[in-house]
Amino acid sequence: MDPDSEVEQATSLILKTTFITVVFSACNYYKTETHSSSISNRPTLPEPAHKVADAPPPKKKKKTIYLTFDDGPNKGTKKMMHIIEEEQVPVTLFIIGQHVYGSREQTATFDSLISNQYFEIANHSYTHAFENKFAKFYTVPNSTIKDFIRCADSLHLTANIIRTPGRNIWRTANISSTDIVKTKPAADSLYAKGFTEVGWDLEWHFDDTLGLKNTSDEMLQQVDSMFANNKTKTPLHLVLLAHDQVYEDAADSGQLHQFIIKLKQKDEYNFETVSRYPGLKRE
Repeated sequence: MDPDSEVEQATSLILKTTFITVVFSACNYYKTETHSSSISNRPTLPEPAHKVADAPPPKKKKKTIYLTFDDGPNKGTKKMMHIIEEEQVPVTLFIIGQHVYGSREQTATFDSLISNQYFEIANHSYTHAFENKFAKFYTVPNSTIKDFIRCADSLHLTANIIRTPGRNIWRTANISSTDIVKTKPAADSLYAKGFTEVGWDLEWHFDDTLGLKNTSDEMLQQVDSMFANNKTKTPLHLVLLAHDQVYEDAADSGQLHQFIIKLKQKDEYNFETVSRYPGLKRE
């Protein structure tokens, strides 16, 4: 074969190969660019909205219990103190002035109470109605007032909250209640003098031997029932009356301790001192 012809054929083959390569590359580039362009030109779809979490149910409104103890300081006061300190709940003590000065031990107990963060001190008269002579005590309102003033002065009480001995009397900005009609003049006179009188919704009773009449479980049922049936003076608020002389007995102090523990475990009760009772202060 002619050498020149072989060269021409080789050259022609190279040219064809080059041409095919260029055409193929161009086609591939066009397809790639077209695909990219179609993707970039697609409308951006909004991201699906996240589902809004359901709002949590409103927190159940808690009920408030005001634990109050009358007649101290006496032999059961220290055991009651230890229970309250252990459980760390606020309480109000309605103190008898005469009892504070009854003995060195009682004076020392009172000193411990007034320096303790869990105890609020309130006035339960100086003589406890002339030592339980209730008819005589309430017959002369002026004498009644003097007995409470004497207690306030002797104990250096600055609050005007009182509880009348042996009578469930209320005189607050929102409540006026008298359990025995004959005591109404004395109750009105005390209120006019500036005292706020706080009674109770439920009492933990004791017998003649100072033994509790009800167990902690029975008292718990009574508390629940009073709230359920709206039997308290103020809805969602319950003032409970106890007497700390009862808790000198180990079994009875154990019942008190269990009562407080069980109230706390229910997680629907707050504990407050009487001074925080709603509507207590007059305008």
